Amino acid sequence: MGFWHFLFIRTALVYLVYTALLGTLFYLFPSLQGSLRPSHAHAGLVGFFLQMVMGVAYWMMPRPGGLRQDRLEGLTFFLLNAGLFLRLVLEPFHLSGLGPRGLGPWLGLSGGLQLAATLVFAWAMGRRVVTGDMLRKMREERERRGG
Repeated sequence: MGFWHFLFIRTALVYLVYTALLGTLFYLFPSLQGSLRPSHAHAGLVGFFLQMVMGVAYWMMPRPGGLRQDRLEGLTFFLLNAGLFLRLVLEPFHLSGLGPRGLGPWLGLSGGLQLAATLVFAWAMGRRVVTGDMLRKMREERERRGG
């Protein structure tokens, strides 16, 4: 398992524990639910589930021709977690009305970062999804070039 795969999966597990703790706090202090519920759902779906899927996919999906995508993996991780962190910190303040005005553009940025991470991931995975015929052609091309 590579560095980024490890980081994706470990970070996903941190979000799993975070969502379980926050969910428990909701039962103990129901007043927290109002401004934290959307962040709780987002931390579970994006922080745990999507991040786990991305980490396992980057780790386990075939690498045609020995394809290395370390930079794309790191970029995906950074974009996803920067966007997620912004949302988890700012959204409760925005929803409760307790935070400073003007958080909307920052929340838009958090969504844009997460969208960018998703697009980078989709592009990277698209390069890995190949048919047997495509693999054969890649191998023939490599042999023809003397590699």
